[in-house]
Amino acid sequence: MATHATMPARGRRARARTPARHRHTPLAWAVPVTLGVILGFWAFFIRRDGGTTTDGQIWLGVVSGAGFAALCFALGRMQRALPRELRAAAYGALSGAAIGYLYSLHDNSVLASTVLGLVVAAGMLCMAYYVFHTREE
Repeated sequence: MATHATMPARGRRARARTPARHRHTPLAWAVPVTLGVILGFWAFFIRRDGGTTTDGQIWLGVVSGAGFAALCFALGRMQRALPRELRAAAYGALSGAAIGYLYSLHDNSVLASTVLGLVVAAGMLCMAYYVFHTREE
């Protein structure tokens, strides 16, 4: 027996779907915020170096953490639109830049911070590409 094309499938309820850009799960907010808080505290404690706390150190931690959280959230929102190679490169660049920045806060040279950032970025790129390549459908 033929059915009409607009009949819902068995077991499914007809409901209005919200556009994809409005669906933010709690995990989509929790992961970037947690990573931002970790990076912000890390930057604050590196600059504090056992001394007294200043307003500049607090603002450094807040701005660093908020910027990193915003970048993580943006990457998480757009990662499905990227091919796996570019997605792995984006994760590598984000992690390498974060580690290089934190390393530079401890009064290391620009060259040493850049080298460490590039090494971490290359490792993260390889690891992310492997994960995306083996788990993608």
